Amino acid sequence: MLTTDRTLDATMASLHRGSDGPMGTQEQQLRFALTPDGVRIAYALTGRGYPLVRAAHWLGHLDFDWHTPIWRPWIDALSAQHALLRYDARGCGLSDPYPASITLDALVSDLEAAVDAAGLEHFALMGMSQGGAVSAVYAARHPERVSHLVLCGAFARGRLRRTITPEQVQAHEAMLKLVELGWGQQNPAFLQLFTSQFFPGASLVQMNAFNEIQRHAARPESAARIMRAFSQIDASAYLAQIRCPTLVLHSRGDTRVPFDEGRFVAASIPGARFLPLDTDNHVPLAGEPAFDRLMAEVADFLPTRDARAGSDARLAGLTARELDVLELIARGLDNAQVAAHLALAEKTVRNNITRIFSKIEVENRGQAIVLARNAGLGQ
Repeated sequence: MLTTDRTLDATMASLHRGSDGPMGTQEQQLRFALTPDGVRIAYALTGRGYPLVRAAHWLGHLDFDWHTPIWRPWIDALSAQHALLRYDARGCGLSDPYPASITLDALVSDLEAAVDAAGLEHFALMGMSQGGAVSAVYAARHPERVSHLVLCGAFARGRLRRTITPEQVQAHEAMLKLVELGWGQQNPAFLQLFTSQFFPGASLVQMNAFNEIQRHAARPESAARIMRAFSQIDASAYLAQIRCPTLVLHSRGDTRVPFDEGRFVAASIPGARFLPLDTDNHVPLAGEPAFDRLMAEVADFLPTRDARAGSDARLAGLTARELDVLELIARGLDNAQVAAHLALAEKTVRNNITRIFSKIEVENRGQAIVLARNAGLGQ
C-alpha cells in the first residue's frame, strides 16, 4: 500500500523548509544559459566552497528536485562543503522542452553553456547515469578546467552500444513504446514500472516522489525521444584521455546500468579508483548505508575551499576531512586520539596524514604542525 498524499506532502514541505539539511533556509538560485544552437539551459546554484558541477541526468527537474526526498538529500549533502551547480539538460525540467538535437555533443554543449554562464574556470565534476558520459567527454576536452571527476551509476556506452542479446533489444523497444503511449499518465502502475527499476529499495514515500518526478521531468512527446538518444550514446573513446583524479562508484545491484559497465568505465580511465556500493538502487538514497558511504568517500576525494585554509595555497588543496585531521594534529593529538575524535580507524588516519604531507609538501609531523599553526589551525 502506497503512502498517502498527505504524508508525501508533509515530507516535501519539511525538505522545502530546509529543516532536515545543513543548508537551513537557504534557497537555490535559478538562472539560464544559452547553448550555441539556441537552447535555453536552466541551472541552479547552492552552497559555498570549492566549485562542484553535477552534470544533468535524465528524470531531473531543478525546481521539483529541490522539494523531493529523492534528490534533496543529495543537494544538501553536496552543498554542505561545495558551491554546487546543477542544471537541467535539454528536453528536461526547466530547460527548453523541444530541442532540435539530442546527441552526445549537444548534451556536452549544455554543460559547457552552464559552467561558462556561471563563470566557473576550475571545478570538480560529477556525472550520474548518462551524465557520466557527458562528464567524461567534457573532462577529456577541457583538462585545464576539471580538477576531479566523480562518476556514480554512470555509463559510457548507451544500452544499444553494449553487447546485448536480440531479446534485450526487443525489450528496449517495448519500453520505448510504453513511454510513447503512457508517459505523463496518472496511472501509478505505469510509473511504478520505471520506479522499481531505478529504485527497488526505495521507501514508499520515496517511490511516490519518484513517480511524480517522472511526470515532471520530461513531456510525453519528448521522453521516448530522449530515451532513444541516450541508448545510442558512446563516450568510450574519451575515457583513456581523462587525466584528472577520478572516483567511480557503482551499485552492485543496479539494473538500469549494469555493474559491469561501471567496471568498464573505471578500467578505461587511467588511474581511476573503483568503489562498489552495496545497494540495488541505481544510485543510493538517503537512509541507506550506501548513501552515507558515498558521501563520505566523495568528501574525502574532493578538494574544499574551506575557510580554515586561509590564503595558503597548499592548504586550499586539502579536502574537508584532511583539514579536520590537520586541525587535530596541530592541537597536538596523536593518531589514536585523532581517530577517536573523528570516529575513524587509525589506518584511515595514517592514510589521510600521508596524503596531507604530500599535498602540503612537508616531510614530517613537526613541519606539518608549524605550517598548520602559521595558517591559524590548532588554536
